[in-house]
Amino acid sequence: MREVFADLLAVDGVKGVLLFSAGGDLLFEEFTIGAAGRPPVREWRALLEAVAGFRETDLLFEKGRVYVRRVGERGLIVVTGLIAPSAMIRLTCDILAPALTQFKPGKGLKRFFGR
Repeated sequence: MREVFADLLAVDGVKGVLLFSAGGDLLFEEFTIGAAGRPPVREWRALLEAVAGFRETDLLFEKGRVYVRRVGERGLIVVTGLIAPSAMIRLTCDILAPALTQFKPGKGLKRFFGR
């Protein structure tokens, strides 16, 4: 799954990516910042519930931005710095969308063995 998000994580200013299932379960998480600086998963779920009616939204905070997008029934969260190219992030998410709708998380021991 990392290879799917490699282009998105390579965009200047992107600090992390999270993918949630329709039920709110975390399917993928990758950050380029330390664990101490990011909120717990339950905080991200609350954010997804708050923007449930939106297709996409870009939230601006004092120290960074959060881009939230619906991909099918799933929720994609991209954490960025203040100076990050929004258009490039949106374009990369558009390109990733077909791969994300087909992604099925592994169950049991299957998830440890790559294809």
